[in-house]
Amino acid sequence: MERARLIHVGRENLANRIEHTSKVRGDYEGYDILSFDDAGAERLIEVKTTKYGAETPFFVSRNEVTASERRASLYHVYRLYGFRDAPKLYTLPGAISQSCQLSAASFLAMPR
Repeated sequence: MERARLIHVGRENLANRIEHTSKVRGDYEGYDILSFDDAGAERLIEVKTTKYGAETPFFVSRNEVTASERRASLYHVYRLYGFRDAPKLYTLPGAISQSCQLSAASFLAMPR
């Protein structure tokens, strides 16, 4: 989708530079895909997918939240929903803590 978007706006040079970061570098970056906006600025994309509806809660890691806060102007969550039957997409730009209500879902327990 990102490649098609950039090619559509005449930025095939940028489309060729899109990186599946989580595969190439690993999950530690805090986002899945490095893409670009129409002007050439980086766009950091975290993809969250569900077969359910648009309002279905989703899990984010501490690292994803931190990355979204450090680089809020570049960060986007791409929320795919209805994935099984009729996939749709919306985006949540900026820091995850600003676009979503966060609540603790797990704890790290270290033996004493």
